[in-house]
Amino acid sequence: MTSNNAIIFSKAPTDFPVVGEHLKFEKREFKLPEPGKDEVVTENIYVSIDPYQRGRMRNPKIKSYSPPFPLNEPIRNAGVARVYKSNNSKFAKGDLVYVQGCEWSEYTLFTAQETQAMNKINNQHNIPLSNFVGAVGMPGMTAYSSFYEIGKPQKGETIFISAASGAVGQIVGQLAKREGLRVVGSAGTDDKVKHLKELNFDEAFNYKTEKPSEALSKYCPDGVDIYFENVGGETLDAVLDAANNHARFIMCGMISQYNTADKYGVKNLMQIVAKRLTLQGFIVSDPNFWPKYQNDFYTNVPKWLASGEIKYREDIADGLEAGADKFVGMLKGENFGKTMIRIRPE
Repeated sequence: MTSNNAIIFSKAPTDFPVVGEHLKFEKREFKLPEPGKDEVVTENIYVSIDPYQRGRMRNPKIKSYSPPFPLNEPIRNAGVARVYKSNNSKFAKGDLVYVQGCEWSEYTLFTAQETQAMNKINNQHNIPLSNFVGAVGMPGMTAYSSFYEIGKPQKGETIFISAASGAVGQIVGQLAKREGLRVVGSAGTDDKVKHLKELNFDEAFNYKTEKPSEALSKYCPDGVDIYFENVGGETLDAVLDAANNHARFIMCGMISQYNTADKYGVKNLMQIVAKRLTLQGFIVSDPNFWPKYQNDFYTNVPKWLASGEIKYREDIADGLEAGADKFVGMLKGENFGKTMIRIRPE
């Protein structure tokens, strides 16, 4: 027997999850199985922490675009792992893989069907392995595909990005600068605002000390042409007022609304009609996002990271014992960059 410690989903929260009640670190033992036909056992290195996981921590009777986490089972998300045992001709012991549905545990047994979402990592540009759950993982693809598919950027336009220092926002801002846009971002601390300036954002502000409506009047005097939405609530209301005619709203997330039963009532919806705005939500796995843009994305983004043309900040919890606290902290805006758990050394 070997240890297979894990972070377990133990109860559905109605507000912010509480470590020890809704999420529990458990010391488990694991008899490493011999994989069946086309199965793979991995030893997990990095697992991603993302806001959308909060929506999977729910009563299974509540419908949504992603399935609920099973109670008393390990949390799952995208991860980077090393093949430990394989009975699948596509994967050999020692292969580094990027895989969807990686357990927040030391080891994971993937069924034959689950290995369909497993891919060998081709790190030809020698970027940090952690980048594969962030900048060149789901968050990076979310930023890249939606920015081009929905944003349709034109040189000289103004883009505003909420939660701009996060896993997705920091990539969007740097892509926008490459395309010749004026880039404005918001974040929740002065240190994060300073970091956005270091990423060459034209302007950035702390939404906790500057009211979004007043900040947008100051920093976007010619209005907003593209809004990358990560926050919702008061910020969304302010951007509806600040938007130019025919502005495009990339509706990626609304983290301010994930952990409260008292939802914010948006007041400026008539602006959608008056300004002929486009507000489009998306799921990154949709055909016109990840599948459509993956070749361009994997050609460009790893190369730009290696050259330093794109910079990417990560916020890593060392060890599964620290993972649940890091997840809750991310939901509260306490992270600084892309959050993940490093389960073991590379």
